[in-house]
Amino acid sequence: PVINALKDTLLIQTAIHADETPVKVIQEDREKCYMWVYCSGADSPDDTQANKNIVLYDYQPSRAASCPINYLGGYKGFLQVDGYAGYESTNAMLVGCMAHARRKFIDAQKAQLKGKSGRADWAVSHIQKLYKIEAQLKTKTNAERFEIRKDLSVPLLNEFKAWLDKTVAHVVPKSAIGAAVSYTLNQWQKLIAYTQDGQLSIDNNRAERAIKPFVIGRKNWLFSNTASGANASANLYSVIESAKANGLEPRQYIEYLLTELPKRKAGDDLKDLLPWVVKLGVVN
Repeated sequence: PVINALKDTLLIQTAIHADETPVKVIQEDREKCYMWVYCSGADSPDDTQANKNIVLYDYQPSRAASCPINYLGGYKGFLQVDGYAGYESTNAMLVGCMAHARRKFIDAQKAQLKGKSGRADWAVSHIQKLYKIEAQLKTKTNAERFEIRKDLSVPLLNEFKAWLDKTVAHVVPKSAIGAAVSYTLNQWQKLIAYTQDGQLSIDNNRAERAIKPFVIGRKNWLFSNTASGANASANLYSVIESAKANGLEPRQYIEYLLTELPKRKAGDDLKDLLPWVVKLGVVN
């Protein structure tokens, strides 16, 4: 019931982040299954941009586009993701991830001759200028973030786009720098979408950080045996990570839920049990 209440709340937020990672499920007849994560709000309850800090995991036996389509339903808000094409079929307004573009240029930097600077260096340095602006916005309101980005970030983005348009004709498409330029151009409208609304982020690191605890756990427990086990993991991770995102100590929150839920009847309003409402011990 709490997971359902969290999902209902998630789907009325104006901005959601999403990501996915492989998970091995022994009794599934396929090489890879996937754990998807959907989240809203901020990593920390102290973030001034935090709204409803929700982290929900959803196990699916595939990476098909039908997974986010079915989970999100008719959601039409902002959906911040990486460049995976599976999200294209949702009804959401897609927002890209500048961190992914930066990583591709960093890979291109590594492919350069040692001691030589090149196009990749310029791109990484230019993207860093955008992140320096973002570092100044953490305590600003959404309206202030929008205005500052319009004044400072948009001109830098325009300069970046002009450089990309010029550079693409002078690089080998299959080279590291060619791949970085092509990815950035193909994702361009999504990459600049964050300047449309002050609540949006420059990248999808919110979702990447949200899925990290599952990735770390997977290195220890390696796999789930059945789909029902993977679903149980998704539910537990959802409760624990949502608790942490709202400053609650997870064990105390789970104990609180197990104490309070038996007192409720089917159909009862559970808003008072949601992690941004409950007041318990804080995360160490």
